[in-house]
Amino acid sequence: MLWGGPFTLTDAWFESVSGFTTTGSTILEDIESLPGGLLFWRATTHWIGGIGIIVFTLSVIPSIGRAGMVLYRSEMSSLAAESFRYRTKKTLQIIVMTYVSLTLAETVALCFCGLTLFDAVTHAFATIATGGFSTKNLSVAAFQNPAAEAVILLFMLLSGLHFGLLFAALKGQPCELWRSPVARYYLSAMVIGVALVTSVVHGTVFPGWGESLRHGAFQLISLGTSTGFATADSANWPGFAQLIMVFFTLQCACAGSTSGGIKTDRILIFWKGILKRVKLTRHPHAVITTKIGGTTIEDDVLESVLLYIGLYLAIVFLSTLLLSAMGVDVLSAFSGSAAAMGNVGPGFGTVSSLGNFAGMPQAGKWVLSFAMLMGRLEIFGVILFVSAWSKR
Repeated sequence: MLWGGPFTLTDAWFESVSGFTTTGSTILEDIESLPGGLLFWRATTHWIGGIGIIVFTLSVIPSIGRAGMVLYRSEMSSLAAESFRYRTKKTLQIIVMTYVSLTLAETVALCFCGLTLFDAVTHAFATIATGGFSTKNLSVAAFQNPAAEAVILLFMLLSGLHFGLLFAALKGQPCELWRSPVARYYLSAMVIGVALVTSVVHGTVFPGWGESLRHGAFQLISLGTSTGFATADSANWPGFAQLIMVFFTLQCACAGSTSGGIKTDRILIFWKGILKRVKLTRHPHAVITTKIGGTTIEDDVLESVLLYIGLYLAIVFLSTLLLSAMGVDVLSAFSGSAAAMGNVGPGFGTVSSLGNFAGMPQAGKWVLSFAMLMGRLEIFGVILFVSAWSKR
């Protein structure tokens, strides 16, 4: 607001919430007109927000007693708690080491790819935080640098993994990644999604297989990790490709990462719950135990996951309804709401990967800001803190 320009109170709030929640949605139509200091601050909000939410979910919540542990288990799933068996001080050290190491590694790699130090640092901040704020109006597409795109794609994929598993891999135990059923599902889903989107855009959007894979993989992994960078405008891609990307916008990456969305942990537990229900329908008196990677998923955890997914989708629907009532077209309203709730950034329609949220009504920006906060603090986290504050 002190800088002025396009930043009214509403727009300054929206941009700041988008930064600290690592969403990456922007109201800016000319990003490159901002001074370097403000661009660096935008990227820094991502980096602070990314490490902040990991500290919050992996350190603070488990340390606040029995109520906190219940929230921790329901929000992060028992899988995340199982794979991160460290005391708070050790946890903080691991988080900082992993986070800073990834940031430095990507910065160096992007410099080698030809980016300036400023662009390398700001894009590394946004990538590791799975945020998506760029210093360019056309996002990563402005560089026209396939090597830089490959580096960012790799680090987006890594940043979507559980940081406990990443730490184990950095310690020389890369096999731990593939032993995790959640990591296997996450990586397998990405591969399948990339293959489907590439096959759809080939011949319809891009003439060659190489170009189709380059842009299809980048766009899907960018949305699937809730980063939001872009190398192409997906607004005019075939509907089938857009629907696949909407699914990944809702699901996103793993618990214990900087990613937003429902999380792959919950989706995997959800499918396991359906399988259990089918078996119980066939054998009503059977005793069936649901396990993922040797971890038993208790019924209360399964129930909390189902409730979370239902509440998550209800908030997306309500946000869509409110935006539609304000005159926003349905595609932009739905995809924008899903992107805000999942901390993804871009949607489709007028808020596509190379678009922005400047055209949203003022009230709509406040609705989306609230959705960003609810999504970043995992819904029940907001409810718990509001409840605790109201009792004081």
